[in-house]
Amino acid sequence: MLRPMRVEMLSREYPPHIYGGAGVHVSELARVLHGLPGVDVHVRAFDGPRGDLPEGEVPVSGYAAPPELASANAALRTLGVDLAIAADVAELGSDDLLIHSHTWYANLAGHLSAQLTGAPHVLTAHSLEPLRPWKAEQLGGGYRVSSWAEATSYAHADGIIAVSAGMRADILRSYDLDPARVHVVHNGIDLDGWRAPREDEREASAATVQRLDIAPDRPTVVFVGRITRQKGLPHLLRAARLLPDDVQLVLCAGAPDTPEIAQEVTGLVEELRQVRTAPVLWIDEMLPRHELVAVLDAATVFVCPSVYEPLGIVNLEAMAVGLPVVGTATGGIPEVVEDGVTGLLVPIEQHTDGTGTPTDPDRFEADLAQALTEVVADTATAEQMGRASRRRVEDHFSWQAVAERTLEVYRAVLG
Repeated sequence: MLRPMRVEMLSREYPPHIYGGAGVHVSELARVLHGLPGVDVHVRAFDGPRGDLPEGEVPVSGYAAPPELASANAALRTLGVDLAIAADVAELGSDDLLIHSHTWYANLAGHLSAQLTGAPHVLTAHSLEPLRPWKAEQLGGGYRVSSWAEATSYAHADGIIAVSAGMRADILRSYDLDPARVHVVHNGIDLDGWRAPREDEREASAATVQRLDIAPDRPTVVFVGRITRQKGLPHLLRAARLLPDDVQLVLCAGAPDTPEIAQEVTGLVEELRQVRTAPVLWIDEMLPRHELVAVLDAATVFVCPSVYEPLGIVNLEAMAVGLPVVGTATGGIPEVVEDGVTGLLVPIEQHTDGTGTPTDPDRFEADLAQALTEVVADTATAEQMGRASRRRVEDHFSWQAVAERTLEVYRAVLG
């Protein structure tokens, strides 16, 4: 009989407040774990109380930043939430308790909770502060605080989960850790929620495409992601100047990290619209899943021009809908995209200063444009790659499999 366990899942993001892949990961992982025998999951997340939940849902406690820190640096507001979470977890006792934190925002809450209770702390690495130095633009001196919080938590965690082998290598390069403590568990995908529209859904899907002014009869490249340095959107916008004139570009992009990168992207989009005849559509609203599926289904190819990407859930989502992916050969992307089978990988040589910036941006952008052109120019091959994409996520990236592998890490640290 398996040992029962109480899992306190700590996260910056949780529904309805999800901004990126880490939030999707926590939401789906908690849902599947909560349905397994002997596993009791409770989520603690930022963004305030969630209110009453439907019966059977994962229980969640929401925390707001202390009002006394309303005008403080964002990193200090984060630590204020961490302290409140740790204080509540400390009341639980340590019997059969395991603490699992996600991202630097919640890692310190996990570390302090473990110190207070004596329970083991597992953390999942979705990104690394040493590899995101541009965050200093956003947080100022708070970036040093976030880096300290992450480094402290990694140094003391009983187990560390990397979402890709590439991410594991980054962790061991960034921090002096026992490699045996660092495990690889890939991100997953909700295969039922992410799929091409069924026949009875086609009319609603077409209405979404029409509302967003997407021309369904054009070859289309689609990007989905936050406007942040790591996602490489400026590189894509410069590469798009080299695409064939009939190729439509759809950008589902919002939540800019800073006013500066928002201004840069806005300028590049305006310049691109001046030199291209095909539409350049920028959708800055966060679309509900069924509408984003409609956008993906109307496209020819998905593009992931990231210069830093531990894995990339957006690639899994696009592949599950049946799209080929053109992605940068960096981080965990090559573990998701099979070059020549489910899409194409774009080679990149990068600076080793932590920014991931291409050493030759012009070459990278030209190669990105060439790969996209190759896919949109051959419809039959693109469709074949799309079918292979769906098969790959079905075989390797279900959340059930991710939950089982996560449980193996839990059992290893619980002893």
